Order: sequence, then structure tokens, then C-alpha cells
Amino acid sequence: MNKFSRAIFVLFISVIFMTTTAVAGNHSKSKDIVDTAVAAGSFNTLVAAVQAAGLVDALKADGPLTVFAPTDEAFAKLPAGTVENLLKPENKDQLVAILTYHVVPGKYKASKVVNKNQLDSLNGSSIAVQVSDSGVMVDNAMVTATDIKASNGIIHVIDNVIIPE
Repeated sequence: MNKFSRAIFVLFISVIFMTTTAVAGNHSKSKDIVDTAVAAGSFNTLVAAVQAAGLVDALKADGPLTVFAPTDEAFAKLPAGTVENLLKPENKDQLVAILTYHVVPGKYKASKVVNKNQLDSLNGSSIAVQVSDSGVMVDNAMVTATDIKASNGIIHVIDNVIIPE
């Protein structure tokens, strides 16, 4: 990416950052990742999945953690019945693997993410990071909002559910 493209991208990230308040509401630093997601109102499916997987306490822990959070619309893009199937107790291991793939140990603001080719997720698999003039992709998901602060980390909003291979 040349200097001009990087400058345009930084401007793009800045605009996204300024609009994250609309996505996340009043995101107080005193709220952890789970409480921040609940308050946003656009992560109901993610929160239900985190609860079904038994990961609430892990996402409320001290951290820091970086979460690439798919919106309800992202979950709706999955084939019909996928979410319902994953929420069944007998599929808990698969659900945990998918959800922990969205979490990276450490605090990675957008300015750090754009300088990476990959990030190592909590499930042990690497998430591919691609930066282009159109934005930032993590695997097959576009980052649509960045740097939503929580007391124990940071959230970046994505438009697709990413699945480990």
C-alpha cells in the first residue's frame, strides 16, 4: 500500500471511529466486552452464542482481548438453521471453536491491525488480515467499525461470521 493509499485508509478508519458511537451507543470504559456488546443492541446473536458456549466469564475477564464482533446481520448471512444448530448443547465444542476464533489475546487498535498480515486467535488458528483501498478484511469479513473500547479490551465490528479452517 503506497503512502497515498495509507493516508486515505487512515482517513477512512477515522471516519469509522467517529461513527462507532452510533453503533455502540455510549460505550463507557467501565463496561467489559460483554456488557458493551449487550448495550450496543446489534450483537444479540453473538451474545446468545457466547452464553450458549459458556464464554461469558472469559469475555468478562481482565484481558486485554480484541474481539472481531459479527453483527446480527452477519449471523443472518449464514445458511438457514446454522445458528440454531450451533446453539444446541451437543454442538458446544464447534460453537466455542468458532467464537474463540473471533477473539485475539491482547489489545489491537485499528492502527495495529492494519500493520499485521495475520492475528493469532484464542482457538489457536490465525486470522488473515488484508488491507486495501476499500478497507480492512479479516478472513472473509469487512471491518465496518473499529476501536470500540471496553474495560477489558477492544471491539471491531465485522460484517460476516469468520469460520476457522
